[in-house]
Amino acid sequence: MIMKKKLFVCLFTCILILLAGCINKGPVYKNKSASVDDRIADLVSGMTLEEKIDQLSGEGFDTRYNKRLGIPPLKMSDGPAGVRWGTATALPAPIAMAATWNKKLIYKTGAVIGQEMRAKARNFFLGPCVNIMRHPLGGRNFESFGEDPFLVSAIAIPYIKGVQDQGVLACVKHFVCNNQEWERFRVDVRVNERALREIYFPAFKAAVQEAGVKTIMAAYNKFRGDWCSESNYLLNTVLKKEWGFKGFAVSDWGATHSTVKAALSGLDLEMPWGRFFSDSLLQAVKTGSVAESVIDDKVKRLLRVRFESGIFDRGVEKKSDLRKSDYKKHVSVALKAAEESVVLLQNREDILPLDLSEIKTLAVIGPNAAYARTGGGGSSQVVPPHSVSILRGIKELAGEKVKILYCPGIAENGDILPLDEKYIVKQNSENSKAWYAEYFNNMDLEGKPVLTRYDKTINFIWGYDAPHPALHRPDDRNIFSVRWKAKLLIPADGEYEFSVIKNGRVRLFVNNKKVIDSWEKMNSGIVSGKVILKKNEIVSIRVEYAFKGGISQITMGWKVPGLDPINEAVNIARDADAVVVCTGLSNRFESESFDRKTMDLPNQTKLLRALSKVNHNIVVVNQTGSPVTMRGWKIMAAAIVQAWYPGQEGGTAVANMLFGKVNPSGKLPCSFIKSEKDSPAFSGYKDPGLTSEYGEGIFVGYRYLDKKKIEPLFPFGHGLSYATFKYSDLRVRKLDNNSFRVLLKIKNTGTREGAEVVQIYIKDVKASVKRPEKELKGFVKVNLNPGEGKEVFVDLDRKSFSFFSEKEKTWVVEPGEFIILAGSSSKDIRLSSVIKL
Repeated sequence: MIMKKKLFVCLFTCILILLAGCINKGPVYKNKSASVDDRIADLVSGMTLEEKIDQLSGEGFDTRYNKRLGIPPLKMSDGPAGVRWGTATALPAPIAMAATWNKKLIYKTGAVIGQEMRAKARNFFLGPCVNIMRHPLGGRNFESFGEDPFLVSAIAIPYIKGVQDQGVLACVKHFVCNNQEWERFRVDVRVNERALREIYFPAFKAAVQEAGVKTIMAAYNKFRGDWCSESNYLLNTVLKKEWGFKGFAVSDWGATHSTVKAALSGLDLEMPWGRFFSDSLLQAVKTGSVAESVIDDKVKRLLRVRFESGIFDRGVEKKSDLRKSDYKKHVSVALKAAEESVVLLQNREDILPLDLSEIKTLAVIGPNAAYARTGGGGSSQVVPPHSVSILRGIKELAGEKVKILYCPGIAENGDILPLDEKYIVKQNSENSKAWYAEYFNNMDLEGKPVLTRYDKTINFIWGYDAPHPALHRPDDRNIFSVRWKAKLLIPADGEYEFSVIKNGRVRLFVNNKKVIDSWEKMNSGIVSGKVILKKNEIVSIRVEYAFKGGISQITMGWKVPGLDPINEAVNIARDADAVVVCTGLSNRFESESFDRKTMDLPNQTKLLRALSKVNHNIVVVNQTGSPVTMRGWKIMAAAIVQAWYPGQEGGTAVANMLFGKVNPSGKLPCSFIKSEKDSPAFSGYKDPGLTSEYGEGIFVGYRYLDKKKIEPLFPFGHGLSYATFKYSDLRVRKLDNNSFRVLLKIKNTGTREGAEVVQIYIKDVKASVKRPEKELKGFVKVNLNPGEGKEVFVDLDRKSFSFFSEKEKTWVVEPGEFIILAGSSSKDIRLSSVIKL
């Protein structure tokens, strides 16, 4: 009996061993316990040439799904201020994120993006953008992290880690020197090797070597004669060989220009379609123009990121709704990021914070007051589930304590003020004053609407998105139409001019009479029509809009006879205790595809001048994604606040800062200059020969201003607080050869809790080459209670003191004296110490 039991146990054990052996004989690439390299090798060995090439191009925003082998598609979404796929949390624009100088907070914003990508079953996020802000007019400056390579790198690293820690691929872009939108598809950038290595490469290199970014996007422009997507020097020599990049290089949308050259130069994935990396690439391999080993390397890179990030093992995912608790956390992160991004530029006589106990009447004026300017335009534009304008934020915080008066005052130049909802007659008991809107999935307003809702204004820039997910196509070539209907109470007798800014087709009817007809052609611009109306008359208005492909937008407004909006603004400002003027730009003026026309605020100086004549307590809240000049109005403002494009919670953040609920701690990630002549980037700009020479070399931003001894309007790193801070006891401790720790004490000498960004700069006293007057090499943000002091430190390594030698083609540290500078901005240096290397 015992013998039988032993035989049974042995037999059962053998069966288990055999079963385990059978299981282990399955494909290695499906074995999660196998190494990534073994899984890749096994999977590639089982792929046909056609299957391999099938993986090297996209279909809209996805790559192809290989069902036979179970290779899940990469599913992309634009960024970088949130997930541009349906509705998502609209975080502050990246330039605003950089203004926080808070690396831990930036990690959280990246995590929000990664979590929302996963919820939408997307796994490949097209961000961040780490191009240096070189040109003040650059259309995508708001997508960047500023002008300094150290700061840009320091912000990019936690951002990328935050995204990728959620199992989502981040894509650092645009490699390299995509520093302007003018002729971005054709311009040839020429920059010397030292500037390339010291200014334009560092953030990309840090993304690869310190953040472990999985993908990198080749830029549209040319670089030294070659398209970036087929630059062997950029993609093979530097990225893959020098930096050891193991991920893959993807083209920007439509930025692939060849088959053989692009394939051999290191491009791995063509988007959005396979114009060059499909049949033509297959033929190139068959004819021997491209070796199959080159194809294998590309496929291995595309598979590696899938295995390393868990995408392969998760398979094809399904959408899942975010839990309410998670969304609340995301809103909290968006608010915190917006609050810390606000920069207090000027605060004469400490007019801020505003005191709720003293202010009885507050005038809120300006084109950016009533509309939430969440972000810039183009592919970065996020559609949030809700957004808070500055006017709304102020009203919600002040409550019944303060009487709030509002008037737009003026429209931005080339813009129109949307028709105010106050003129709309309430249509039924269920809705407030609003337009009844019907959205159709065709261009002819036919069939059953996909969506019906009430819109308070007709003022939309959907960009590449659509009003509803059902109207959005994977390739962004959206097709839809909308019909808005409302009744208006006419405020005065006379001739009314109705105007529409649009991209697409539009027509407008007043009492069923066609007043505007621009229906035959798809185009963009402003169209107008006039009609005579009588005071207190109730008229029916119908606006019809149709769109196909590209960037969709429509804004409708009117001019009321006898009404001067500036006079209206002056009248409410005259008797107010203070005036908050919301200036700036919008996604119509700062966007992908074009550069700004001027550094001045369009059409707003005359409004500020008129208001300053009747009230001296002017607080300007400026919302732009890049620096503006303040010619003719800076002196009129008691306080100036740079609020950027602060995301969906921006209005709440600004209100909290204005009334002292939050102490401002943002610092400028870029220099504000007084005029265009203070930037070298204007030299050679818009060259007819389509060449962009970076003649200033390494002297970009504050480096140039220091070199030329030009006083900025507001310097890099500048930002005031309601607290005051004392710096003391700077010490430099040597850690090892060419490595140091900079220590100092900082104390809050004010009466409010606050945060200060201690900035550490280095000056090379004597060098064999021209070096900047100072360079940022470290920073630390510290929160302090009133009277509290702390010791903070920043570590400096060998590369902190080095420069790139074009002669020796490597990084060099020269012995000699260096000055360590500690300050509150690049111009406000509080302490210094000399060290010797």
